[in-house]
Amino acid sequence: MTVDSPFASSPRISILVSDLSKQGAGRWGGAVRTFLLAQALERLGAKVTIYGFIFGDDPGEPTVGDFPMVTVPGAFYPGFIGRSRELLRQLDTDIIYALRPKATTLGLALWHKRQTGCPVILDIDDWELSWHGGDRFRYRPKLKQLARDILKPDGALRYPDHPLYLRWMESQVSKADAVTVHTQFLQDRFGGVKVPNGKDTDLFNPEGYDSQLSREVHGFSAYRILMFPGAPRPYKGIEDVLKALEHLNREDLRLVIVGGSPYDDYDQELRRRWGRWIIQLPPQPVTKMPFVVAGADIIVVPQRETPAALAQFPLKLTDGMSMAKPILATRVGDIPEILQGSGYLVEPEAPEAIAKQICWILEHPEEAKQRGALARQRCVEHYSLEAMSHLLAGVLQSLPDSPHL
Repeated sequence: MTVDSPFASSPRISILVSDLSKQGAGRWGGAVRTFLLAQALERLGAKVTIYGFIFGDDPGEPTVGDFPMVTVPGAFYPGFIGRSRELLRQLDTDIIYALRPKATTLGLALWHKRQTGCPVILDIDDWELSWHGGDRFRYRPKLKQLARDILKPDGALRYPDHPLYLRWMESQVSKADAVTVHTQFLQDRFGGVKVPNGKDTDLFNPEGYDSQLSREVHGFSAYRILMFPGAPRPYKGIEDVLKALEHLNREDLRLVIVGGSPYDDYDQELRRRWGRWIIQLPPQPVTKMPFVVAGADIIVVPQRETPAALAQFPLKLTDGMSMAKPILATRVGDIPEILQGSGYLVEPEAPEAIAKQICWILEHPEEAKQRGALARQRCVEHYSLEAMSHLLAGVLQSLPDSPHL
């Protein structure tokens, strides 16, 4: 399916990604923004290729689309300079779409632009510095530490995405020809055009899946299921849902976590404390997620109010919306705007309020069904791949004159 294209012909657009390994953008297959942008651009008639480095392990394999992927092994400085040249030599493109303001993406894109004049779009879907203290980050080493960071083979400053370089790259955002972001927090910080993540609402369509069969296949049949279809992190508020379940102490309730944290042992910590209430499924390819979500009674998105949460668009929110599920979420960031009355909202870090809303939703199934239907309608109209494509068309039309535009 395509939407109205801004192109006179089919341009080549290269999406440049910092890390396409299974620990990076490749870890969720086609579910992350890299592949959502690729699908949305393809619907405009563009020829999309994804370029990036592989740091540490094998490349991830997308499970949607059939986009060519060009990768080179990642390396620390000074080897990274040679690897960068190797990647840039393979670029065959009319437009570069750099993901996040990093040396590995925006830095390379601006380098290529200086040499060729190729237009650069920068996409910012996370505030990288928020993981390093945000605006409070300072790099003030003593001389001996500075020497170690530079000279040791694994010295911190040899890593291309060290937070010091992230800060420098944020100062280069204005050199991109266009900027896209996906939350209000990021737009307030960096400017640009807001392009929320789009969902494939044909794939995520409740009419194509049997809810009862999903529950039987996944072992949910004995329970009322709250589902969190993503990677647990402390700022995502899973602990608040588990505290709510502990408070309710109902044997018929379980929280299903789909996937797990690829970053640390947070999953194990949750199971140690609240294992009685948790059912954990392994990571699922995006093509199988609709069938998994079909088995849920409620989708929970209990974000806490932190910079990391404010900067991110919770993809699990539109998983539930597109599948017409009741959504129980917190009043954090863009969530109230996204739902606009089609879900149930509580304040962040409020387990007792979550417990009350769980009971209300389960005791009022007709109302919950109506809100789920409204949520799907909003997703189709505002948070689908088609909606994403329309917004990107405007961004592309704003670029410097090109024979393709």
